[in-house]
Amino acid sequence: MSQLIRHVITGLGMVCLYLPSYAQQKPAYVPPRQYNSYQTTTPLKIDGAGNEDAWSKATWSDDFTDIEGDKQPTPAMRTRMKMLWDQENLYILAELEDQHIWATLHQHDTIIFQDNDFEVFVDPDGDGEKYFEIEINAHNTVMDLFMNKAYRVGGDALMTWDTRGIQTAVQIDGTLNNPSDKDRKWTVEMAIPFSAFAFFNEGLTPKDGARWRINFSRVEWDTDIVKGQYVKRKDPKTGKPLPEHNWVWSPQGIINMHAPEKWGYLNFISKPAGAAPVTIKLPAIEAAKEYLWDVYARQQQYRRKNGRYATNLQELGITNTNIKEQGVSYTLQLEGITNQFTATLLDKNSKPHCSINQEGKISQNSSNE
Repeated sequence: MSQLIRHVITGLGMVCLYLPSYAQQKPAYVPPRQYNSYQTTTPLKIDGAGNEDAWSKATWSDDFTDIEGDKQPTPAMRTRMKMLWDQENLYILAELEDQHIWATLHQHDTIIFQDNDFEVFVDPDGDGEKYFEIEINAHNTVMDLFMNKAYRVGGDALMTWDTRGIQTAVQIDGTLNNPSDKDRKWTVEMAIPFSAFAFFNEGLTPKDGARWRINFSRVEWDTDIVKGQYVKRKDPKTGKPLPEHNWVWSPQGIINMHAPEKWGYLNFISKPAGAAPVTIKLPAIEAAKEYLWDVYARQQQYRRKNGRYATNLQELGITNTNIKEQGVSYTLQLEGITNQFTATLLDKNSKPHCSINQEGKISQNSSNE
């Protein structure tokens, strides 16, 4: 199955999983994970070793979890990552424990997730549109793509997009494609130029305090050793390979990586790696956005039933429009016509603060919190 078909299917499945019941005002909010990335004052050698002083001072992330979070068992193998940055690049170092490391694909932009792989998802402005995906296997083969919008609203993967200037390296602590021994881990190192995420010459080099949406996924297939070769384990009833495991840094809660609103947060700190840790509290609006996603889900359900979008919140069964998160008060409003809608959270001064439309695009003005 091609990656595009795979993601479209999971995207459609996500709609049913994500829809709350009409009796529910707001889904339970589980804050996405955060990672504070500090700066490196010297360029890093991308060799997969990650042995520079700056890397030793960078903090490992929390261990990866199942994509659905606590709904599923803890992953059988440990995965974790670190990040650093300078004025040119975002640096990523990932460590994937594995006793049997294998890979088969060598050609750029082949469907890398057919092998075990490590995946990066980046939405620099956090609007749920115009985001990027990079996948890499143990052969250091890369697949990268650009999404104009999510699959659930008809987005197309632009496979011709390349992460210009990217540097990647993989180191194997063990032996690749050798089932006769036990391996320990493989390590991925990347330098991703900020310029690769820019269009129309728009600069995207972050400043101190900038916040991006980001997530990481590890695809892991169950395998058996057959005649000295790794073979994907099959379902005896169907004869097809068992579904892959999806282990992620910040749990999605659903089996779909193409829901950018559920990704974690990358905070850029201009202090050098090793500086005193900075604690960053997510603004109240981030939790309040769950009310917008509740409206979005109800609108999709309403349209399937009625052939149009609701024009007011009452039609969606929402009667409480006064929202309070972390001591900040918002008012929830909705404007809609047959094929379009905009739901908005307004702050106490009645200034538009954050909104969502029928395509799941988040628009947000500067915060006054």
